[in-house]
Amino acid sequence: MISLDDIAVGATARVHDVEGVDPTAVRLLEMGLTPGVAVRVVGQAPFGDPVELELRGYRLSIRRHEAARVVIESR
Repeated sequence: MISLDDIAVGATARVHDVEGVDPTAVRLLEMGLTPGVAVRVVGQAPFGDPVELELRGYRLSIRRHEAARVVIESR
């Protein structure tokens, strides 16, 4: 499996897991990146950070190092 920072803009994937048990992992889960949710990469800043996602009917921007902690199943 790959992480959320590995997929291209416009691609859709399903969250498999969020790695870690620290406050960053908990915050990602609180923002809706829970197992089973569908996520689409909407855009990236010019240097690739942050990454804009669409999930659960809203848009979310997270840093690339945070996206690397979200394990996905590519569609």
